[in-house]
Amino acid sequence: MAIPFDRNAQRIAAIDWLRGIVMILMALDHTSLFFNTNRIFADSVLLYEPGVQFAADQFFTRWITHICAPTFIFLAGTSIAISNFQQRQQGISNAIIDRELLLRGAFIAMIDLCIISLVSGKPIFQVLYAIGISMMLMVYLQRLGIRTVFFLALLLIAGSELLLLVLWQPDGEVPFWLAITFAPVFDEVYTVLYPALPWLGIMLLGWVFGQRLISTQSVSWAADRLLMTIGCFLLTLFVVIRGLDGYGNMFMYLEGNTLTQWLHVSKYPPSLAYTLLELGLIAIILALLMRLESIKKIINPNGPVLVFGQTALFFYLAHFCVLAVLKSLFERGSLEQTYWITLAVLIILYPICRIYRSLKYHYSHSLLRFL
Repeated sequence: MAIPFDRNAQRIAAIDWLRGIVMILMALDHTSLFFNTNRIFADSVLLYEPGVQFAADQFFTRWITHICAPTFIFLAGTSIAISNFQQRQQGISNAIIDRELLLRGAFIAMIDLCIISLVSGKPIFQVLYAIGISMMLMVYLQRLGIRTVFFLALLLIAGSELLLLVLWQPDGEVPFWLAITFAPVFDEVYTVLYPALPWLGIMLLGWVFGQRLISTQSVSWAADRLLMTIGCFLLTLFVVIRGLDGYGNMFMYLEGNTLTQWLHVSKYPPSLAYTLLELGLIAIILALLMRLESIKKIINPNGPVLVFGQTALFFYLAHFCVLAVLKSLFERGSLEQTYWITLAVLIILYPICRIYRSLKYHYSHSLLRFL
């Protein structure tokens, strides 16, 4: 499927829908962090105690949110490819495009390193750090061409564990350079949840997909069918890697044949099994959303999922503010309460995000463009 872009090109609704869906799931995960007494957070060999049995409702509440970070980062790469193409169509120079991407990446990374770290009381490197650093690197890496970028993405995703086997002991000290690039750290001094380079591989794949969308070459397969095929292939590879229970599992090995054990994979850092599983799900869901967009003649521009997807970074920052206010009104409690509070957060944020979206579109050249 080749998508023609011009000065008046509209956004691809399927991409915004997918981004909106994962924003809702992210809100659930962070509401669980604030209010769920029995929340599970054991997605790493550094956090998991072997032999622990998980309650199914708690496990799957956490597991369904695993798709959030890879989706943010994959779609960020896709958006870079599409946005850069549209700007070139408008006559904007490559120098200005690169500068804007560099500034946006730096701004996003500094939100984690300054604002989130200040609130947390220590330096903390989370998903915005990984996104921001990856965007800054994309300024230069995208010049390598599609094939080189694709193989670099595969190298980072499949080869990170090989590097860590040589340089990293999960119970040992981690030098700072390794922490911010490949290995997570949970420490009283600083925390690295999202080392940048494994996530960069996912952004590179998103950029390659974006290039595929804007390609004017004749193709035999529509994008949705290609995504569906790739998604099924990646899920098959996940089953193979997880079943072999060796390389690709980042020390999170199977302790049984239950569904919970098969899905309990390493997110910190992202194992090959985790990445295959989440990218496979992303591809299939995006394919279904693209089909929905193609048959849906009228798309509600003010649908909540679309609005959240079009204001993702603002939503991310605003939902923490809402949760902080609600924390003064509610005590930690049951999982059921967590879901109700999540619904309240979404209801509160919807009109706020609509107002912000209008302001951003009206003042498109202001600092709001970075959010």
